[in-house]
Amino acid sequence: MSLNKFIHQVYNKVIEVSARPNAMFWLFIVAFAESSFFPIPPDIMIIPMILATPNKAWKIAGWAMFASVLGGYAGYAIGMFGYEVIAKPLIAFYGYTDAFQEFSRYYHQWGAWIVFMAGLTPFPYKVITITSGVLGLNIWIFGLASLLARGGRFFVIAFLLKKFGEPMKVFIEKNLGILSIAFVVLLFLGFYLIKYL
Repeated sequence: MSLNKFIHQVYNKVIEVSARPNAMFWLFIVAFAESSFFPIPPDIMIIPMILATPNKAWKIAGWAMFASVLGGYAGYAIGMFGYEVIAKPLIAFYGYTDAFQEFSRYYHQWGAWIVFMAGLTPFPYKVITITSGVLGLNIWIFGLASLLARGGRFFVIAFLLKKFGEPMKVFIEKNLGILSIAFVVLLFLGFYLIKYL
């Protein structure tokens, strides 16, 4: 079975469990696993869950954030204690070897910002969490950057879905990458304005 076919099957299964009564349990599993080894982002569960129960939007986003940050620490541990045995084969399996090497070059200078930006964007977060462990990024800085990034991403999605509903679902799914990049640009612009104006 090809990797694409496998990921497609897993994607369909994740969508299916988002409609079950125990969806919050599965959201925790998916958000936790995606931060350390799983290929499917939790957004695909968050979106239908919030549309089905908009009154639970903040709870769903908070639960996903909590699980994702915990999963990030699992990825960190994989990088720190199991690089050769677990992390290296996992990175190669997903085809992220080049991305891993590229990020490694900039990590010591920009580590916290890399964690933060990757946590907001569709970039595979597991690469960042594992790299953080391999290179020994300060664990408190890693945790704070993860919390802000994953919280920012999931709560923005929750807000948009709660406010605009189904039309926003289509817009988010179609433009998640662009929206994430725009958010990071606006954030940096805000920091620049605070510092220099």
